[in-house]
Amino acid sequence: MITAIALVFVFENRESVKIRLLVPEVTMPLWGALLIAWGLGVLASVIMLRRSTDRQPPRQK
Repeated sequence: MITAIALVFVFENRESVKIRLLVPEVTMPLWGALLIAWGLGVLASVIMLRRSTDRQPPRQK
């Protein structure tokens, strides 16, 4: 089921888009840009969760 949804997502977002990365301008498929943005969001969430759990002192029983 997830594979079918992923394939629909890719085929619906095939057109190329121009993305400016500070100085260079990159042309890539929209699905690739969305996938990279999603991956960066997941990575940022994981980093923030690890930082928040490292700061909390252990619980005492």
